[in-house]
Amino acid sequence: MKSARFFLVMFGMLFSLSALADNPQVEFRTNMGNFVVELYPDKAPKTVANFMEYVKSGFYDGTIFHRVVNQYVVQGGGMTVDMEHKKTAAPILNEANNGLKNERGTLAMSRKYDPHSATSQFFVNLSNNKILDYYQSDAAHMGYCVFGRVIKGMDVVEKISKVPTRTQGRVKDVPETPVVIEKAVVPETLVVAELEPQKIPEQESVKKSTVKKQSTSAKKGN
Repeated sequence: MKSARFFLVMFGMLFSLSALADNPQVEFRTNMGNFVVELYPDKAPKTVANFMEYVKSGFYDGTIFHRVVNQYVVQGGGMTVDMEHKKTAAPILNEANNGLKNERGTLAMSRKYDPHSATSQFFVNLSNNKILDYYQSDAAHMGYCVFGRVIKGMDVVEKISKVPTRTQGRVKDVPETPVVIEKAVVPETLVVAELEPQKIPEQESVKKSTVKKQSTSAKKGN
């Protein structure tokens, strides 16, 4: 009996790791700490492929987070410490209509007004930014493509979001001291997603609310 239970546990672990392996991971090593993102090629295949090309070529190494807005977004992946734009590959198709929302902790592509103008720049959402979601196919409502999420080190992203900023030239919200992506690499071993401590009470509250509703429904005979 014990051996059968052990086999089921091990099978479950292997199945979980197999599922994880389908989603590429990238570790961003910055001068303020490291964080890891998980990507979703099943939802945004062209976006993930494009992003991984930049990662594997070393494009992001030495770039900065040039736009930081607390409780909104942390944006980077296209400019050097000298605020110079790096030469990028051709723009990609916007895959924002994939069902993923710009929720806190998600990773999305930055772009110009043209919906299909994204190249290398990306951002991490610090709040549930519904205004950035896909609504319809016209340019004003196309939204920003979510293609991954932070699975480890969200506290580092939060720390980056709180640095003092200034306006430099035409660019607003530029960190006074550069926040540098020293390296963007594929981890040698898969990283297991960590739960944000601040989300635990909210989840518990939802769980209790659900139980209470079920209890009330049962009393009404529903």
